[in-house]
Amino acid sequence: MSHNRFGKLLTVTTFGESHGSEIGCVIDGFPPGFPVDREAIMAELHRRATGRSRHTSQRREADEVRIVSGVFEGKTTGTPIALLIENTDARSRDYAKIKDQVRPGHADYTYWKKYGLRDYRGGGRSSARETTMRVAAGALAKAWLAANFDICITGWLAQVGELVFDQEFSGEVNNNALFLPSEDRLAELERYLDALRKSGDSVGARVNVRASGVPAGWGEPVYGKLDAEIAAAMMSINATKGVEIGAGFASVAQKGTQHRDVIENGAFQSNHAGGILGGISSGQDITASVAFKPTSSLRLPAPSVDQFGNAVEVVTTGRHDPCVGIRAVPIVEAMLALTLMDHALRHRGQCGEQPLHPLHID
Repeated sequence: MSHNRFGKLLTVTTFGESHGSEIGCVIDGFPPGFPVDREAIMAELHRRATGRSRHTSQRREADEVRIVSGVFEGKTTGTPIALLIENTDARSRDYAKIKDQVRPGHADYTYWKKYGLRDYRGGGRSSARETTMRVAAGALAKAWLAANFDICITGWLAQVGELVFDQEFSGEVNNNALFLPSEDRLAELERYLDALRKSGDSVGARVNVRASGVPAGWGEPVYGKLDAEIAAAMMSINATKGVEIGAGFASVAQKGTQHRDVIENGAFQSNHAGGILGGISSGQDITASVAFKPTSSLRLPAPSVDQFGNAVEVVTTGRHDPCVGIRAVPIVEAMLALTLMDHALRHRGQCGEQPLHPLHID
């Protein structure tokens, strides 16, 4: 009954802990004959990596991915693809003093209640270190979607704490380590994060993501809705507390005449639905927004209990992000790519290649 596997036809099983010797994943159902670019995988891993700026955890992992199966002479074979990454910069000693304590806001308490024990080293399986393998698998899905459907997936940082940035993507996102859509706000955000880090506190973030070029027809009408599975994929990321598709919660205040995406002159005039109608892609850009909670590992003391029920004061030392949502951008992109590729294969399995319909809407 374990749930370490994601997907239906394209499945990804991840394994490993934050301070274990290695982390890894097995990708099953990937079509054969697709060229694999290890450097492209490494590039995505670098985007997610810690230590890229002073505003993220200073844990510095090499993240050298090893492809140990499923690829022969540079192409996928159709058999399971196994990827491994060695943990090279774990400092388990940072957690020795709090190994019996329940850190507020973490999964310590719930892991103890479920399993009767837990790996206290950096959170073990509940650590965001696990998402490294999602990004590695997502790099392959991104490449496959781009090659077969010309789909482009882009994410950006839309909000950090009370600082709200441009809600639309721009090419500048790839020019800075904080994934900002406009670099003219970069200095402001860095000052904000410097003050936050000095105070010892943390804040949450909002990450927006868009997939352009998705054909109409992917998804299912009831169970297996494309938007439902995108939401589930995003909610599976560590620290996620909310997901919006299209207009999301803003649709509550919209009138029906505003929210409905009317079709005029052969084109949709808006995209409040986020590219999905009735659980099936409409051919418009698929848009989503993901909310991440503030980091709970803080050096500021907080009352809690230990595993024996004694009252304690918890102080978390070690290397942590003042805003975990910053590094979530490539993770959000990866989970959207994996969900879309899974649905592409499921659609092809049921309906064959994309049919030509007399009705075509831009």
